[in-house]
Amino acid sequence: MLEGFFSQCSWSPPLTPSPAYDTQDAAVSNTAHEMDAIEPLHSEDGFESDGAPSAFGDSAPRPIGSTPLEEAILSRLDEDKAQEMVLIDLKGKSAMADTMIVASGRSHRHVGAIADHLLRTLKEQGLGKAKVEGLPHCDWVLIDAGDVIVHLFRPEVRTFYNIEKIWAVDSAHRMVRD
Repeated sequence: MLEGFFSQCSWSPPLTPSPAYDTQDAAVSNTAHEMDAIEPLHSEDGFESDGAPSAFGDSAPRPIGSTPLEEAILSRLDEDKAQEMVLIDLKGKSAMADTMIVASGRSHRHVGAIADHLLRTLKEQGLGKAKVEGLPHCDWVLIDAGDVIVHLFRPEVRTFYNIEKIWAVDSAHRMVRD
C-alpha cells in the first residue's frame, strides 16, 4: 500500500533496522576528543546524570507554541479553521524534529488550502524553506518545517493511520484546538 507513496517522495525506508545507539560502539569508531561530547541518554542505574529519573516523558511539558515557528504554525492553522489540532513534544524522543503537530481539514480542498497557506506563511515570515509531501492528493499532507513536522489529514485518513497513538506512547500529547 505504501509502495506508491515511497516512489513519489525522496525518502525511502531503510532496508534493515538501524541498531540501537551504544556508547561502547561509539568509542570504537570515534576519537577520544569526539567521545568527550557524547553523553549516554540513560545511565546503568536508570537515572540521568543529574539524578533525575531517566524515563521519557518525566520532564515538565513545554508550553504550547513556545517557539516562534510553533507559534506561527499554530496561528496559521487556527486562522484556517483546522480541526482537532494536537501538539506532540518529540524532544528527547526523536532526532527528526522537536515537535509534531497533527491537524485535520474537512475535505481534500480544505486540507490543500491549509497546507498552501501554511507554506506561504512560513516563507513570508522567513522561517525556513519547508518541504512538503502529499499535495497532489490532499488526503495526508506532510510539511517538514525543520524543528516542527506538520501532518494535515482528512478526518477518515487521520482515523485510519492514527499517528497520535504511535507517537504519544511516551509523551503527553495535548489538544490545542477542536
